[in-house]
Amino acid sequence: MIGENEDVEDGIEERIKDILEGEGTAEERLLWVCRLLRESIPRYDWVGFYVSDPEEDGMLVLGPFAGEPTEHVKIPFGRGICGQAAATGRVFLVRDVSLEDNYLSCSPEVRSEIVVPIFTGSRTGIEEGGRLLGELDIDSHTRDAFSPYDRQLLERVCALASETVEDYIQERWDRT
Repeated sequence: MIGENEDVEDGIEERIKDILEGEGTAEERLLWVCRLLRESIPRYDWVGFYVSDPEEDGMLVLGPFAGEPTEHVKIPFGRGICGQAAATGRVFLVRDVSLEDNYLSCSPEVRSEIVVPIFTGSRTGIEEGGRLLGELDIDSHTRDAFSPYDRQLLERVCALASETVEDYIQERWDRT
């Protein structure tokens, strides 16, 4: 496992909070959060939001992301790591994706992944019984890239982002 790197990540939550409370559409602010995480933490090679499709139950749809494009723009609940996290409402931290039977490969370079669900009302953490809004998905080209510190950090980021994710869903589906 990669060691905790709190020095690099020091202040990142405050910067994310500033982004989420700042100017721009919800989509732009979520994209800036993805870019900040990817640029600030070198082992985060792909960072993106998937959101629950309000028009198709049990389906995740790719939202803002930073990294290489992915063919996985829609993922059914239960399929792959993202789908499992959506189906269970639990954080999935996969130290070695090659050992997973239900893994959807986005890139042959991905070695580990963490997926953190985002629920309504999450201001300080994941709330039991909340409605799933989506999730934050992070891939790394490094095996065993995510520490307990990463999980805690990303859970706090998701709690901060829940309102903006909800706004993004509203904006995106109101346009179509």
